[in-house]
Amino acid sequence: MPTPHTPNPAAELIAACGGRVTRTRVAVLDVLQSSDRSLNHDEIAAALATGGMPYDRVTVYRILDWLVEHELAHRVIGPDRARRFKAGRNAGGEHAHFHCNRCGHVVCLESIQPDEGLRLPEGFRTERAELVIHGTCADCGRTRSNRA
Repeated sequence: MPTPHTPNPAAELIAACGGRVTRTRVAVLDVLQSSDRSLNHDEIAAALATGGMPYDRVTVYRILDWLVEHELAHRVIGPDRARRFKAGRNAGGEHAHFHCNRCGHVVCLESIQPDEGLRLPEGFRTERAELVIHGTCADCGRTRSNRA
């Protein structure tokens, strides 16, 4: 984690949204920004613990909700009904997700828009569209190939 005199991108994003810059908020956003996939609450808590950051479970849930509300992160619900989170300025934008059926990882597919070309009946209006593609991620595919 940067020293108090080193600018921290997570702290700057939180401040730019008018939020209180706390150690825990910055640490949670740092965890999300450093991950290449969406993380559930337990994975975020484990990363905080590994980094030596004391935390309260309820506080982490509130921080995640705040980050989603301010579009610094987005939430996706996996097939196991667990909420997963990923950081990003485009967090409020609709995009598809890939869910690996073997390891459970969820990855953002920002190049795929779930409502692209969608035509609804007259009078209907899209408020949110979700598209989740299920399959095997590259890591699990390599593991499976190596066993064959």
